[in-house]
Amino acid sequence: MIRTLLDGLYLAAGYLAGLFLIVIFLLMMGLSLGRGIGINIPAGDDLASWSMAAMAFLGLAHTFRSGEMIRVGLVTDRLQGRTRWWFEIFSLTIGLGFVGFFAWHAVQLTYDSWRFNDMAQGVLAIPLWIPQIGYAAGLVILFIAFLDEFIHVLRGGDPRYEKPPATTAEEVVERAIQSGV
Repeated sequence: MIRTLLDGLYLAAGYLAGLFLIVIFLLMMGLSLGRGIGINIPAGDDLASWSMAAMAFLGLAHTFRSGEMIRVGLVTDRLQGRTRWWFEIFSLTIGLGFVGFFAWHAVQLTYDSWRFNDMAQGVLAIPLWIPQIGYAAGLVILFIAFLDEFIHVLRGGDPRYEKPPATTAEEVVERAIQSGV
């Protein structure tokens, strides 16, 4: 049940990131087309930048769990057995520390913005904690994903964030095409 809940959380965050991508597209198209016909979208740039931050951070956990996050496997791929397991635990511990640090401070920043009623300085006077929620929530969900993987690997499971090595030349080409390389 917890596995289903966590996977649903990561997927929901990924879909929400996709929704913000659509919002960015619509805003940018509206801003571009509006200039030509004399229509202005007040605070369109602010809304687009807040949407970009939300999209980027909300998509992190889903990207991590899908094995699509950029990973340097130069060392890891050469290790085997218990040495590789220790290196994965070490890497996940470092990742947990960094992501936890940033998630803590993102939540603190959002809370302080709410507590002090900090307002945006642009055309649209909106409480800053509202656009900061996407940033903070994305980092908290990424921290949960790191913790989830840490516990899974600590129990002896293979990392789920790592795709198995390609076995055929066609698979290598397909992965290169999908990654945009």
